[in-house]
Amino acid sequence: MAPAPQKATPSSACCLQGNPASVVVVPREAAPSSASASGEWTVAATDRREDKKAAAAVASLIRPVDSVPDPSANPSTKGVPVMLRAQTSHPLDPLSVAEISVAVATVRAAGSTPEIRDSMRFVEVVLLEPEKNVVALADAYFFPPFQPSLLPRTKGGPIIPSKLPPRRARLVTYNKKTNETSIWVVELSEVHAATRGGHHRGKVISSEAVPDVQPPMDATEYAECEAAVKDFPPFIEAMKKRGVEDMDLVMVDAWCAGYFSDADAPSRRLAKPLIFCRTESDCPMENGYARPVEGIHIVVDMQNMVVIEFEDRKLVPLPPADPLRNYTPGETRGGVDRSDVKPLQIIQPEGPSFRVSGYYVEWQKWNFRIGFTPKEGLVIHSVAYVDGSHGRRPVAHRLSFAEMVVPYGDPNEPHYRKNAFDAGEDGLGKNAHSLKKGCDCLGYIKYFDAHFTNFTGGVETIENCVCLHEEDHGILWKHQDWRTGLAEVRRSRRLSVSFICTVANYEYGFFWHFYQDGKMEAEVKLTGILSLGALLPGEVRKYGTMIAPGLYAPVHQHFFVARMDMAVDCKPGEAYNQVVEVNMKVEEPGENNVHNNAFYAEETLLKSELQAMRDCNPLTARHWIVRNTRTVNRNGQLTGYKLVPGSNCLPLAGSEAKFLRRAAFLKHNLWVTPYARYEKFPGGEFPNQNPRVGEGLPTWVKQNRPLEETNIVLWYVFGITHVPRLEDWPVMPVERIGFTLMPHGFFNCSPAVDVPPNVSCDMDSKDISSEVKDNVVAKTFPGGGILAKL
Repeated sequence: MAPAPQKATPSSACCLQGNPASVVVVPREAAPSSASASGEWTVAATDRREDKKAAAAVASLIRPVDSVPDPSANPSTKGVPVMLRAQTSHPLDPLSVAEISVAVATVRAAGSTPEIRDSMRFVEVVLLEPEKNVVALADAYFFPPFQPSLLPRTKGGPIIPSKLPPRRARLVTYNKKTNETSIWVVELSEVHAATRGGHHRGKVISSEAVPDVQPPMDATEYAECEAAVKDFPPFIEAMKKRGVEDMDLVMVDAWCAGYFSDADAPSRRLAKPLIFCRTESDCPMENGYARPVEGIHIVVDMQNMVVIEFEDRKLVPLPPADPLRNYTPGETRGGVDRSDVKPLQIIQPEGPSFRVSGYYVEWQKWNFRIGFTPKEGLVIHSVAYVDGSHGRRPVAHRLSFAEMVVPYGDPNEPHYRKNAFDAGEDGLGKNAHSLKKGCDCLGYIKYFDAHFTNFTGGVETIENCVCLHEEDHGILWKHQDWRTGLAEVRRSRRLSVSFICTVANYEYGFFWHFYQDGKMEAEVKLTGILSLGALLPGEVRKYGTMIAPGLYAPVHQHFFVARMDMAVDCKPGEAYNQVVEVNMKVEEPGENNVHNNAFYAEETLLKSELQAMRDCNPLTARHWIVRNTRTVNRNGQLTGYKLVPGSNCLPLAGSEAKFLRRAAFLKHNLWVTPYARYEKFPGGEFPNQNPRVGEGLPTWVKQNRPLEETNIVLWYVFGITHVPRLEDWPVMPVERIGFTLMPHGFFNCSPAVDVPPNVSCDMDSKDISSEVKDNVVAKTFPGGGILAKL
């Protein structure tokens, strides 16, 4: 992922370029987060004979503060400019195109035979994110926000690293010949001058074959699966029975097999496709999902790309072509689009209020870093708020959407096996769009590109993948003194960071919104096309909604999991957070409640993981607060941020439902764990065809680790139950779901009181009123008033 240079916003200077440091120092994999700078780093040594070399290398990282040269100096070595802060990439920056290419080449070269190298497929190449203290050292000296106060200190003053450890890539590979999944770690060393583009080389640090798993599917496999099915003679015959001879009309969506029995075991890489059929071969934008093909059972061996099971079980006629199936201009209701929609423009004549430096963003006292992964998509790192004399106050270390699951409620074939893990079986980031200005985002926009490996190891770029922009958001606050008539009002604006992806028929927009009053909001927007089923003539099915003759939409649910690695008022190395649950409690009638109106907020400290498996309860206005156990506000209360649920639900399935084997984390709305580096995905890293019950969160929390004062990770599970409507056809209007992170005793008063009045508040409104008046027809009505007919 990279910032799109053509859309760059002017920003303050930062040291993001320079001569790359050639260093063989790497972060220790399991070092405690509270370790000092020197204790956190070590040299990759093959045996104890290298200890002396290791000690010397560690010592070379540290220099006394008075020996550090002026960062602005720019000496020259043999005519090549070298910046003394020789770090071209922040430890959290997504991998560049060059780094991905080097990581792939390094792993491929490590294959023992040409045959193995040729059969390697690359599922994922991502940054191996370093421990938090390495990030803190980068932020302290090498990159904005430049906070020397974060540096470790000795009696002689702060100790400053001369270099940061080399970056590392983590790769997931699939061997198409052996059906084996492996995880690799590659160290990336920059060995050439930055002025020549920065040349990288890699070194394999570790490799591990992971037994009994299947990695996510790839778009290349989807295309190959479609071709294999359409070339299979029995399938061609089955389609002829349904009146279809042109295979170009057929659409094959290769859904993952899930896990329902031993036949779905990960010893084979399987897909169970869904079939659809368009009506016009010369119309690429026709809604092909309007004609589902049912009654055909197909299983495809994705390793060898052959059909291994086929049965034409029931001849269900294709639904007739629905005249309302399409959604492109000129093909909608009546074939005529609206003609009265006037242009709406967002104008910022002085530019935006945000500043961007690489992946570092500053806006209205907020600052954070943007990341991106193939599985999660957008990741927000190092979220903090600059609070006057209190300085930069951390709120969260890492925010992401770690998984989503879509179970369907129809027990009939093929709908019962629709329970897609859209992140773990496929990838939210891999399916992201190139966003279009004026369509997906409005206003002054900063775009970021995303870089991924494809299945064969090449690098692909999604341009304009992430959108950063400001939005007006109505009134921030207002009060009018009724005695004097004097009023103060402020407009609210928010900073939105977002991406949108398509997974088969559905679209999902993922948004993080930042507000001027210290709030953060996570929002998912759901749109796209319903996954439909076909019905026999006269058939009625209660597990969904009739859309058109022979066409129906099954009920289903969408669940999302937000993983929030919190750091409320925690400096690097500190683990001082806890979680309390708050419920509104009605006071018992009696001496303390003679008027029967009393209620209060009752707090319960969540002391351990098993106690912290919680569900939403709107009847008690339940919410949860992450507090810092060592920091207080002016009233002596612990500072905190609270998680406020939005609308939510739980799975509408029996406890023995097969999809809950892999998605047991859906059984509760909130889970809380202490931070562990490799606990990143609630259903485990490889949910595809996973036969193990409750892998991921449900297994981790059985350790019942203490939570009273630690690095807190919140896992918030939120969902929506979709009973389709006719109005959801042919393309669904957006539905929204999400939650809010809100300061709770974090500030001493409202952080939004210093927002200045909107300039337009002082403008003469006469001209604006006359423009509106010209567009209305006013007429009197009994009573003497005026009714404006728009």
